[in-house]
Amino acid sequence: EEDEAGLEELLGPSPLAPGPGAQRVAIVHPAVKWGPQKSPLTTAELQIAEAAALVDTLQNWTVVDKIIIPTKNPNKKFIFGKGNFQVLTEKIKKLPRVTAVFLNMERISSLTKKELEGAWGVRVFDRYTVVLHIFRCNAQTKEAKLQIALAEIPLLRSNLKNEVSQRDQQRGGSRYIMGSGETFLETQNRVLKERELKIRNALEKLRRKRALLRTQRRKCEFPMVSVMGYTNCGKTTLIKALTGEAGLQPRDQLFATLDITAHAGYLPSHMAVIYVDTIGFLTDLPHNLVESFSATLEEVAYSDLIVHVRDITHPETTLQKTTVLSVLRNLNLPSHLLDSIIEVHNKVDLIERYKSTEENALAVSALHGHGLEELKQEIEKKILTATGKKILTVNINLEGPQLSWLYKEATVQEVEVMPEDGTARVKVIISSSAFGRYKNLFPNSKIFMS
Repeated sequence: EEDEAGLEELLGPSPLAPGPGAQRVAIVHPAVKWGPQKSPLTTAELQIAEAAALVDTLQNWTVVDKIIIPTKNPNKKFIFGKGNFQVLTEKIKKLPRVTAVFLNMERISSLTKKELEGAWGVRVFDRYTVVLHIFRCNAQTKEAKLQIALAEIPLLRSNLKNEVSQRDQQRGGSRYIMGSGETFLETQNRVLKERELKIRNALEKLRRKRALLRTQRRKCEFPMVSVMGYTNCGKTTLIKALTGEAGLQPRDQLFATLDITAHAGYLPSHMAVIYVDTIGFLTDLPHNLVESFSATLEEVAYSDLIVHVRDITHPETTLQKTTVLSVLRNLNLPSHLLDSIIEVHNKVDLIERYKSTEENALAVSALHGHGLEELKQEIEKKILTATGKKILTVNINLEGPQLSWLYKEATVQEVEVMPEDGTARVKVIISSSAFGRYKNLFPNSKIFMS
């Protein structure tokens, strides 16, 4: 109970949440014209369209204008040059009833945020703040909520520094609290450190609990397939199509899935597998956010296979692929997992006479069921290799203990009885270790490899 009370305190209302009210948002995209910060795989128009899609995800948030302004150096205090900043400020001031500006950059410093809010007279959000708020609105489980609370710590620290420098400017006097010998900054930093430690401990407990569930799943020998991809690429729709799970309700929005969910399905040989639906990725997803969700993504390292789903109709599909593969490489996954990824080109029904230019990619339409059988066969082939399982047929004597042994130790697919001589042909899926035991126990049994 004490644990539960402590957890509730950590999961209380966030001091950083913009609040439940409506927001009328102007999106400002700083377009870097040249230099190392300019991405060759996208355009300013596509980047601002993705920012608008993020805002549309939030209830009662409306995009009132999208403004692209060029900049040479987005790391400057005001981000833009003097002239462009003036033009932008006039534009924002003329917008009807605008309540916030979404500056489409990964992170802005608390000092820059304060200066811009002072100049424009409205709240200013960066990608970190907006994505974090979307996460906050979508989080269902305690684990997801804890991971968001952990991702907020760097922002709280940054806000604290800003608050302290303001206090110092206003007071100019003693910085110590009531003669305690500890400054306000030190006290608040200590409180934040304690909060971070509590969150990490709570997450560690949940991680251990999940590891236990994973071990139990391993004992059942269900192969695990992690379905990954850029946010809104159709992962949940594909899992629904592969498993026939009617309860899965895919949503056409960014970050509809935040928590890892597991769904059982069957492959062509009737082998049962577990499909794991994972959080979607995003270009410039702030590093701290990826860090905070590493506990969720840790599940991927224990899977037998990764299926990488791509929305092949998206104009930035190549950039999205680069983003996903870069995150996967940063997760330090075993090399055999990275080498055996199945790439799925989804939503091909939206492209007339689609032809893939990439070798080994499978074209599917999760919505209409196109290409699913080929995908299941490919998953089965790779799962058998990854798990060392075999599909084989054995001849058994029905009077002996072989059939009940196989039912207990392997997955029996088919039993064809030959009544004339009291034998049966049994098709099974069996692990290497169980197969070794079977050969030792029943050395005279006839075995046919499938």
